[in-house]
Amino acid sequence: MTTAGTTASQHHLGVRKLLAIPDFRRLLLSRLAAQWGDGLFQAGLAGAVLFNPERHADPLAIAAGFAVLLLPYSVVGPFAGALLDRWDRRRVLVVANLVRAVFVLLTALAVGAGLDGVPLYASALMVTGVSRFVGSGSSAALPHVVEGDHLVEANAFVTTLGALTAVVGAACAVGLRGLLGAGDGGSSWTTSVAVVGSVLAAFLASRFGRGVLGPDEVDEPSRTITAVARGLLDGGRAAWHTPSVTAALLALLAHRIGFGASLLLTLLLMRNTLTDFGPFKAGLAGLGEVAVAGGLGILVAGLVTDRLVDRFGRRGVVVGALVLAAVTQVGLGLPMLLPTILVASFLLTYAGQTIKLCVDASVQGDVGDEVRGRVFALYDTLFNASQVAAVSVAAALVPLDGRSPGLVLAATAVYLVGAGGFLLLARRGQVTGHG
Repeated sequence: MTTAGTTASQHHLGVRKLLAIPDFRRLLLSRLAAQWGDGLFQAGLAGAVLFNPERHADPLAIAAGFAVLLLPYSVVGPFAGALLDRWDRRRVLVVANLVRAVFVLLTALAVGAGLDGVPLYASALMVTGVSRFVGSGSSAALPHVVEGDHLVEANAFVTTLGALTAVVGAACAVGLRGLLGAGDGGSSWTTSVAVVGSVLAAFLASRFGRGVLGPDEVDEPSRTITAVARGLLDGGRAAWHTPSVTAALLALLAHRIGFGASLLLTLLLMRNTLTDFGPFKAGLAGLGEVAVAGGLGILVAGLVTDRLVDRFGRRGVVVGALVLAAVTQVGLGLPMLLPTILVASFLLTYAGQTIKLCVDASVQGDVGDEVRGRVFALYDTLFNASQVAAVSVAAALVPLDGRSPGLVLAATAVYLVGAGGFLLLARRGQVTGHG
């Protein structure tokens, strides 16, 4: 990997040259198809559960939805990590995408039948769990299709374009819902369209040669059960022995907690409190505007993070992102008005994406290929568990109208504590600009 002192000309390969690499292009398209389907599925499900005139949602019901959708992957994560470092990742991506397609259709049927609670969430949690599995597999495979010196740049491009594609998928869900209806029937048809992304992603992944995406060697016990049981422990050990990864994961953890609390407040404000304000909308349309603002934040992060890391080093960029998020919470979160919520969405998503790009670069560049899948699985597990915890605690404290200045200040404190913790952990080793 290159260091912070490397000149830009040495490691900026350029998007055009990246896209000229056939395997990179194929992996990118497979990931984009999957993430478009994810965005459409999640927005379709959110519309079906939160903004459906045939259903009622209070803070605890919303928190339960988050928990059921995200927390189970904290159990699946260690299995995913061990399998990604054991099985041909091409086969994993093909099979996982096809499994997800089946559960997308089952979820759509559950919505159409008016099912609630466990029957609905059981299939939805499978979709989300398998989606994380696919995401971890794609990330672990990226170093096999791009040279090490260009990983940060390639990852920024892939992650940014993927997140924007998910936003496009969500926008498609909002549009389809307008055409097909907001009730259970329309929501069911809207959600079912996400199957297209899964099937296309599986087809594109199947075009790789066997073994092209790794793992190159298997550093695991011969028995799968033993390997799975040790997956999370191995990932944690590898992360702890890599200070840049440990510090970056803590920063991401702080962001997910702060962002999770803010997300719940935004959902409640949009659903129960705010009204249209000029061009700014409340309700599901307002969440669509929030998603677009967040998408712009993701785009800007993808365009500037690599250059900021060149200039200030990864440590400076991560601390700056956490401080920016803290200032945003106080300055733009407290007023709780539609315009400030949109600007806050842009800045918080920008900060979070910047941190995520730095975490991805740390894991891809500083962790050996033989355990990389397990570290990415640990990363996803932390990502989900921390957001569920934040939403659950917030749901127990927040009023139905979503107006909770105390929760905004608590999120601010989490970001600042995360910045301090990141710096302390980073001192165990040198967090340089790349790798």
